[in-house]
Amino acid sequence: MIQASLQDFCNRMVAKGAIGRDDVNELAREILPEGLACRDEADMLLGLDRAVRAADPSFADLLTAMLVDFAVWGERPTGRIDAEIAHWLAGSLSVGGGPTPLGMRIAREVIREAESSHETLLACALGGTGGAILLAPVRRLAA
Repeated sequence: MIQASLQDFCNRMVAKGAIGRDDVNELAREILPEGLACRDEADMLLGLDRAVRAADPSFADLLTAMLVDFAVWGERPTGRIDAEIAHWLAGSLSVGGGPTPLGMRIAREVIREAESSHETLLACALGGTGGAILLAPVRRLAA
């Protein structure tokens, strides 16, 4: 369930048409200090990214960090992006005809953080709409 304060924040940013640094600080410190609690909150912020014309670069950084933390460490199985999570995330990042540059960045960072990722998310990270392009999940290689 989406917090009323997050809904209000998104409404204000859409009405303003921009997200400033102070807005990002408000989001991080006052509205979502513990990060994302559910997929609906993630989807709402991804929609906000598409709805505003201008955003301070710190918004992209915060949204990326929140989505990586939620998708990799908040969803089960922890540390892995299975088919179900990958389909949700790729769909959310790709709504409207394909991932935005920020959407591709988020997908790449989720893949980088996760122990393994389903190919659907890999397609999204490469700019596709989530269709399978590889035959097996990618596994992180030991450095």
